[in-house]
Amino acid sequence: KPKMSDNQVVALSLTAEYMSIDSENLLFQTIPENGIENILERSQFNKRRRKLFAYTELIRTKLNHSFIEFEDYFVVDSMPLEICKMARHRRTKICKERFETAPEKGFCASQNTWFYGYKLHGVCTMSGVFHSIDISKANVHDIAYLKDVKLQLSDAVLLGDKGYISNEQQLDLFHTVNIRLETPMRSNQKKYKKQAYVFRRTRKRIETLFSQLCDQFMIRRNYAKSFDGFRTRILAKITSLTLIQYLNKFIFNRNINNIKIQIT
Repeated sequence: KPKMSDNQVVALSLTAEYMSIDSENLLFQTIPENGIENILERSQFNKRRRKLFAYTELIRTKLNHSFIEFEDYFVVDSMPLEICKMARHRRTKICKERFETAPEKGFCASQNTWFYGYKLHGVCTMSGVFHSIDISKANVHDIAYLKDVKLQLSDAVLLGDKGYISNEQQLDLFHTVNIRLETPMRSNQKKYKKQAYVFRRTRKRIETLFSQLCDQFMIRRNYAKSFDGFRTRILAKITSLTLIQYLNKFIFNRNINNIKIQIT
């Protein structure tokens, strides 16, 4: 019988992320002596947390199902996850244990800069709850993620930015799973027409989510040395965000995106 149950390990992990503690050393220093009687040793806790990746994803899926059951409008976008600065990318060994999951160099159009690491792809609802997430190498184009969206969504409207403009993907999504992909037109396209205001406003919802992940959950700060550790940290931060949204709506009956309010 394990010293700590799986639920206890995941609960401690999500609580640490909500408190903006993303270092195991700092977490174990913060916990008072005899505060948790059956607490694991730090390295054992880290190993257990990585092994519970699939279980944490199951918890996140169960939580967001309460929000998205009757949703038919979603927003798709991506954000850069930098592993290290470009000056160090040739000599760094972080996450390079396997070629298939090794980081790559990519370009972020919104920040007009190159970065080294990964991309976080996400689909969220209009209210700001993540439906699905994925991590890819930084050099993978945003359009490639739409192939995964076909396996996760159907009969919906999907809002994206100009990075998702593709007639081929629009037709494929519509004919296979009845998803209507709405993107703003480029100014040099024929029959240019400005996107409806309600779509432009709704599309900002996922950018706010990414900002919350960067601000409170510090998703851009990385202490992991392996890809398994890296993806476990990213999932824990997003699951913690989803858990707070669930508590806000179903327990405290307040705005789901008031994530900086202290939970008592």
